[in-house]
Amino acid sequence: MTTSPESPSHIILFRGKEIRKVLHNNEWWFVVEDIVFVLTDSLDPKGYIRDLRRRDEEISKGWGQIAHTLWIETEGGRQQMNCANTEGIFRIIQSIASPKAEPFKRWLAKVGYERVQEIEDPELATKRTRALYKAKGYSDDWIEKRMRGIAIREELTDEWKNRGAKDQDYQILTAEISKATFGVTPNEYKKLKGLKRENLRDHMDDFELIFNMLGERSTTEIHRAEDSKGIPKLKADAREGGDIAGSARKKLEKRLGRSFVSKKNFLGKPEQKQLPNG
Repeated sequence: MTTSPESPSHIILFRGKEIRKVLHNNEWWFVVEDIVFVLTDSLDPKGYIRDLRRRDEEISKGWGQIAHTLWIETEGGRQQMNCANTEGIFRIIQSIASPKAEPFKRWLAKVGYERVQEIEDPELATKRTRALYKAKGYSDDWIEKRMRGIAIREELTDEWKNRGAKDQDYQILTAEISKATFGVTPNEYKKLKGLKRENLRDHMDDFELIFNMLGERSTTEIHRAEDSKGIPKLKADAREGGDIAGSARKKLEKRLGRSFVSKKNFLGKPEQKQLPNG
């Protein structure tokens, strides 16, 4: 699975400092600036990286193979940033003269080992994800829906890839589904919920997840039934798939007398502490 504006990105902590990472080609890639900041405390990580490349001619020559520009969550929204995988980060660390590097190397080795385990046994990745959500306070029922949603999303992006879409097209196609399902794009929905770096789907309630899954699963089936090819047709299918979910949402809203497009979100708190509808 390659990285797109909808690929899962995460924030992890190393000694109290944030390090952003994202899945790319089925492995974790880390934001180079975050790594440099953790190991050097530099107030200008970008400048430090420039100086590092000037000092180390070999790393400068191979920079295109070490670092890739990938989509990452930032406070200003999704942006493309330089990232490196575990091997690349080890190479960068070799050029950083810092006593902080050794424990970080051990931590990265552990991350790499866990990823190898997950490749050999994909069920481990699922178990770790479930455990992470559980530790954050999510209920078992919510976790089941979230995990199913991840599987449906991956199935859809595989269809897009096989039918001519590129990584940069995924955001456009996803926005079509979201607009038809909820009346807002993902970015608009994040603003409604007051989110910045957080993953939108991690802050959806049961019904939001269900309607989101219905829109994406419907889109996948339409692609298959009509053997859709090319971006214009994929966009039309996405709108239709979203319309199916949107119609179901509106019908239930009318029956229950309340909206499911809500400001409510988890904001890192357990489910029992959710904000009220608004």
